[in-house]
Amino acid sequence: MTPNIKDDGEWRVSGISRNYPSYRQNRPITSESWLEGKNVDDEAEGLWRINDTLYDLSDFAARHPGGSSWIECTRGTDITEPFESHHIEERARGMLSKFEVRKAARPRNYKFTLEENGFYMTLKRRVREKLRKIDYSPTKKTEFLHLGILVSVFLFSWAGTALDSLIFKGLAGLALCWVATSTHNYFHQRDNWRMYTFNLTMMNFRNWRISHALSHHVYANSLHDLEMSMFEPFLCWIPDRHYASKTQRLISVIISPVVYVVLFQGQFLIRLVLSLTKRNLLRWDDLIGFSLPIFIYLSTGVGLLSALLSWEIIISVGSFIFGLIGLTAAHHDPRILHDGDAQRQDFDWGLYQVDTIIDRGDIKWSDLLVLTHFGEHALHHLFPTLDHGVLKHLYPELRQTMKEFDVELREINHWSHIKGQNQQLLRIEKNPIPPGSKKLK
Repeated sequence: MTPNIKDDGEWRVSGISRNYPSYRQNRPITSESWLEGKNVDDEAEGLWRINDTLYDLSDFAARHPGGSSWIECTRGTDITEPFESHHIEERARGMLSKFEVRKAARPRNYKFTLEENGFYMTLKRRVREKLRKIDYSPTKKTEFLHLGILVSVFLFSWAGTALDSLIFKGLAGLALCWVATSTHNYFHQRDNWRMYTFNLTMMNFRNWRISHALSHHVYANSLHDLEMSMFEPFLCWIPDRHYASKTQRLISVIISPVVYVVLFQGQFLIRLVLSLTKRNLLRWDDLIGFSLPIFIYLSTGVGLLSALLSWEIIISVGSFIFGLIGLTAAHHDPRILHDGDAQRQDFDWGLYQVDTIIDRGDIKWSDLLVLTHFGEHALHHLFPTLDHGVLKHLYPELRQTMKEFDVELREINHWSHIKGQNQQLLRIEKNPIPPGSKKLK
């Protein structure tokens, strides 16, 4: 499988953009190379682009309420959709004129629209009004759940090692996975201590802010989605035989459990190798990942080898469960829009998010399961900075807006998602029928 796909001498262009993503033309694909590719494609001239206007946010970065990293890492890119989805209140938009430099020389690379009377902006206005009235106390419950899961990682790790119990080690792995999935709630938000707990997995929240918050959340299921591209050639969800043959896709289904197992440590090893051979990608907070094996070794009194083996079991179990939950969460099913499928004529960004998601309908009864299994997924994509405990209060506004725009909120259970993801891995034929043309059966 090669990212350098050509058709009749031309790059295969994404359905949501004018150009084939530059970052996909080179390997390995990383968060850094994705940003470098956007600097080329977005034509922001080293500034920050919102719609067709360029802004200089250099001096504002240190004062940004969400943290300077969001501003610093997006220099030279188009941040139109992240800006709108991360700022529900209008204060940020009102400040933009202070930083305006000039109009962009060329039209946007992306086809998305955010018309004031379109789906997303209509929903956003209603959500803005609702947020002024609701009780934010559910966020305290979310914080309590996250803290409880974090503590359980260390308790189960200690018990599993001290008692040499595979059951407790398995529970420690589950808790470690749940730390990752629940911390995902926090690295979408302003800088906070909880986002650092994600690094216990050996992955790094800084990379995930790019690959997940800035890439996947904006360009879900497209060639611009870093969370799709990074898994190639091992897993390919793009329905096009030029990206993966039938044989390669069958192999993908077979080896997917192995991919799940190596997710955690694999991402760290890639950063380590690139840091040793090309340029340093490691940060001080990568050391947080080693706090768990150090804790196991110092608190249990077992030998170093036994402590490392116990940690390896825990992190492998956690990685497998994370892959099983994360890659089958809401996005991959033959009924879900992927790049190459026919798209609706209305390129409203909010409609695109809905088209690329089938939500989990079987976990809404539990705040814990919603937090740890990427629940309320459609609302989370539309308003990523909101705490998961708040999202459930926004369904009246979502359903009202969906009804007005004749859009369907699709829901299935996790088993159907697992089945659908395998079917999507095998799918080569593009869907010729745009979303909204037929109902989900």
